[in-house]
Amino acid sequence: MKIRVVSSREEIFTLNPNERVVHLAFRPSNKDIFSLVENCPKIEVIQLPKSYRRTVSKSIEMFLEMQRIQLIEGDVWGHRKDINEYYSIPSSVIEKIKELKSEGTPAERIEEKVSRESKINPEMVAYILTKEAPA
Repeated sequence: MKIRVVSSREEIFTLNPNERVVHLAFRPSNKDIFSLVENCPKIEVIQLPKSYRRTVSKSIEMFLEMQRIQLIEGDVWGHRKDINEYYSIPSSVIEKIKELKSEGTPAERIEEKVSRESKINPEMVAYILTKEAPA
């Protein structure tokens, strides 16, 4: 699974309209979020670093909720944008999620365990759990 890393507001307008998961590496304004949703109609998840996540307005949170877009906090550890514009979640992480799910492990336990082992936010693990490893 790939996460598109966006490091500036100007970059929003160059995104592929089919992007589903985007990490914003800058503090977005309400206008930036609206532009992102408008340019990428298939978007499902917007990930923000913890410090930026706290500054998102309630109105934007409600707008995203109505659009069924998840706003989650998290980072793309060790990613270098100058090398690749996408951050790939390692296939080993996705395999681990599938393995735990097939063993009947509860979702909360999977989120906790995988998050701790891979430095991926529990909310992102929950998203992967529903998208990559359906029941």
